[in-house]
Amino acid sequence: MRLRTAATAALALTLAALLAPAPALAAVPPHRPSAAAGQRALTPAEQKVDTFFARYRQDVIDGNFGDARRARHAYMTPQLNQKLDQWAATHDADPVFRAENVPTDWTVGYGGSGAGHTTVILTEEFGDGSSLQVWYQLRLSDLVINDLENAPV
Repeated sequence: MRLRTAATAALALTLAALLAPAPALAAVPPHRPSAAAGQRALTPAEQKVDTFFARYRQDVIDGNFGDARRARHAYMTPQLNQKLDQWAATHDADPVFRAENVPTDWTVGYGGSGAGHTTVILTEEFGDGSSLQVWYQLRLSDLVINDLENAPV
């Protein structure tokens, strides 16, 4: 009798989970691999920036701001994190996205190397059709992100 009751309860919970409405944050679509990424393998630096950005973005979408901060600390130097905090206070926007809104998609590309560093250009796409380039600088020795800024004008 107990087994039958437990099985019925498990079935009811499974059906409830399947029929539950999607959360409101589902309006921001998950990242899709870009066409460029599908045509060639990412460099280790591009992969590092892509992995960081995907994790950070998902933490922000989920409202896990402590986890987003931990992602910054895991992938970036302390000096860069301090610089980003100052940028956020000055601009009243997310210092990684360089915007108030969460990008709906992004691509990464190689931007060049020299003097022990490599540059990865991350292009953010927003729901209104606009885009923004953010240039990430990584140390070649350990691929830690030690700078990011808006694309030069």
